[in-house]
Amino acid sequence: MDADPGFFGPSSVTWQMHGDPMMWVAGIRALYLQALHPPTVRGVVQNSDFRRDAWGRLMRTANFVGTTTYGTTEAAERAGSRVRKIHSMLGVTDPDTGERYGVDEPRLLLWVHCAEIDSYLQVLRRSGFPLTDAQADRYIRENRVAAALVGLEPDRVPCDQDELAAYFEKVRPELAAGPEAREVDDFLQRPPVHPLLLPARALLWRRVANLAYAALPPYAHELFGRPAPRPPAVTRRLRATGIILRCVPARLRWQLPPKHILRAMDRLGPGARPAPYKVGR
Repeated sequence: MDADPGFFGPSSVTWQMHGDPMMWVAGIRALYLQALHPPTVRGVVQNSDFRRDAWGRLMRTANFVGTTTYGTTEAAERAGSRVRKIHSMLGVTDPDTGERYGVDEPRLLLWVHCAEIDSYLQVLRRSGFPLTDAQADRYIRENRVAAALVGLEPDRVPCDQDELAAYFEKVRPELAAGPEAREVDDFLQRPPVHPLLLPARALLWRRVANLAYAALPPYAHELFGRPAPRPPAVTRRLRATGIILRCVPARLRWQLPPKHILRAMDRLGPGARPAPYKVGR
């Protein structure tokens, strides 16, 4: 039981990708993208304390991704069950129609999932993480497991890049930068911090948030109403950031909580260490 590799395991593309430090930038991009789906972002704004517990929310999301990627099968199933239980108790009210719906509706869960997977792929590939198209398709297909853990039917989730692109094309007419999206945008630009940390927020966080925003697709920039930066310039910034972050020793990065990768390596052995060069194996 202790040697259980979980749902993905060291031979998966997901195992290697999710250990990359650019996942933090990708996660912020996902938040920006998710905010453009009004029914979904209402669920966040109406049911979340993200304004007061900004870092707690980010860490809970990172903990879920880390558990489902590097934890045992039992731990991943337990994390998924916890998310499904919480979602089943939460509802959202449409302020225009008064309609009441649950945050666990498949259309909402699917948008969150696809925005995350697309963000992880786009940011990591543009920042220099080596992935062929076949490996990118495999990553999308592998993460149908993650979609199932939050309550989606796996066969209704995109399984490759073509299906993922088709999904975004289909859903684009539903997207808008409403008041809730503006609230998320403002939060990501200026998350609440202790007064002593304001200089660090301006120097470090703002740069990361702006880079994540810049990596959004052109239609997202149009909806937010800010000029879209030139894609080649964004790719250069992503590559430069990737080079810098990947220079930090992995063991040092993985010492930060919640230490999922180190625990997986303790459980499975040093050969389980995630690394980009292992993707093609």
